[in-house]
Amino acid sequence: MGMIRYIREEFRVITERDPAIKTPMEVLLYPSFRAILSYRLAHRWYLKGHYFWARWLSQRTVRKTGIEIHPGATIGRGLFIDHGSGVIIGETTIIGDNVTLYQGVTLGGTGKERGKRHPTLEDNVMVSAGAKILGSFTIGENSKIGAGSVVLKEVPPNCTVVGVPGRIVKRGDVKVPRSDMNQVDLPDPVMDTLMELRKENEELHAQLLKLQKKEEKEKQDESI
Repeated sequence: MGMIRYIREEFRVITERDPAIKTPMEVLLYPSFRAILSYRLAHRWYLKGHYFWARWLSQRTVRKTGIEIHPGATIGRGLFIDHGSGVIIGETTIIGDNVTLYQGVTLGGTGKERGKRHPTLEDNVMVSAGAKILGSFTIGENSKIGAGSVVLKEVPPNCTVVGVPGRIVKRGDVKVPRSDMNQVDLPDPVMDTLMELRKENEELHAQLLKLQKKEEKEKQDESI
């Protein structure tokens, strides 16, 4: 695909997925627009063995946009990075088509792997703000990663993951994330657990009061 086609593709992706955009020309102001186009060129150089110049362009783009995409990463069509500041995509990352990343997302390694060190995101995955996906495993297609989650192991397709460490809280029968851009109304297993503990505590407290009243009544009966 030539650079003109890449530019047209990025215009389409951004205008389709960002409700804040009012005019097509605003696309030129988006950090993600510049970062992804720079990555496309740097990736070409990387594949040709021009590693220094590929990294030079990559690092120059980081300073301008706050988005770090290693030129060795493999990225499909339709990647959308919303806002983008603090996004990091590692060298051996593989990203499928129509993936959405929000600000502060890290697709990194754990420091232990050799070779393939970074995650693979299949088609239509959405990774919410501040989420970290660390390691050489796969996030299945149509899955959502909740804001602030830390994912350390494989996620099957059509799942919702939240928490630290990330846990699957929803599986199957989900909308495609690029059509449903809601990164807020996700299940919260931590809050669910706290609510269960609160309910159990209230039940135990009620039982304790009941036992205390029974004990007081028995003492009163003995004193008569």
